[in-house]
Amino acid sequence: MNDTVNRQILLVEKPTGKLGPEHFKLSKAAIPEPKDGEALLKVRYISLDAANRAWMHGATYRAAVEANTVMAGGGIAEVVSSKAPGLAAGDIVFGDTGWQEYAAVPAKHLSKMPKMEPMTHLLSVYGIAGLTAYFGLLDIGKPKAGETVVVSAAAGSVGSIVGQIAKIKGCRVVGIAGGKDKCDWLVNELGFDAAVDYKDGAVFKALRAAAPKGIDVYFDNVGGDILEACIALMNNRGRIACCGAISQYDGVPSAHGPRGVPGLIVVKRLTMQGFIVMDYMDQRDQALKDLQSWVASGKLKVQEDVINGLENTPKALIGLLAGENRGKRMVKV
Repeated sequence: MNDTVNRQILLVEKPTGKLGPEHFKLSKAAIPEPKDGEALLKVRYISLDAANRAWMHGATYRAAVEANTVMAGGGIAEVVSSKAPGLAAGDIVFGDTGWQEYAAVPAKHLSKMPKMEPMTHLLSVYGIAGLTAYFGLLDIGKPKAGETVVVSAAAGSVGSIVGQIAKIKGCRVVGIAGGKDKCDWLVNELGFDAAVDYKDGAVFKALRAAAPKGIDVYFDNVGGDILEACIALMNNRGRIACCGAISQYDGVPSAHGPRGVPGLIVVKRLTMQGFIVMDYMDQRDQALKDLQSWVASGKLKVQEDVINGLENTPKALIGLLAGENRGKRMVKV
């Protein structure tokens, strides 16, 4: 190991409004020494997700990120040295490495990954994004051939995979995304049946036109006004998989949405369920088998957005929250 310094990105202040570059700083520290039961990791790729922003608000399914600490985040890393059974130098793992070049992490918090090229697929289609799409749609949405599936943030890492799996299952698929270019990409490249540009403003009207038979399954990544519009168009006994609420994470959330809760949920007998992908890890092998088969056959296209350089991680997250990315965004360290 030639490096002697561990470069890190610290969250120096918790934002009260929009996240900005001023909330982060690049810092340097000594490379940590692994303790018994830990492995020293060289981080290769850092996953960028809307959830990174949510962690700054407080504890969720993980502890809150506090000011003046290394920014939290998952990553794909290579084991440099190990003081834990089952891990050896050269192994590839996924874990909460944080935004830094090196991390010492307890082995019990790491998942050993297969070696593959491109390695980036371990963060996208075969990582948290792909598994979230798979289990959220199939276990909670339970789509049936011929039904209409709507997914928000459809050009993002999870949404783009949700829509493609729904097509594989024989559904009519409508994506909601920001901007004409993204909407055209969903239809022309990923095979969605229709796409609604939420930036046009008339989401309900456009969604009703794109889903004339109503919505049977809604995969929600955004919450807020778009969730409200979808609830109003759900068919009786429709299913809503609640994955995230990106519209609420950065800046000021919508003043009123979503209305119609619980009224329309009762009248339409809807099922609305949140989920955390970690709950499904005992079923991961089957999911990966299916995802790999679909990718190999060309039924599932993988879109990745790789940014180079640890120092660009804050800017890359800010851009993700503004909807700059198509597919899975990550940073090559």
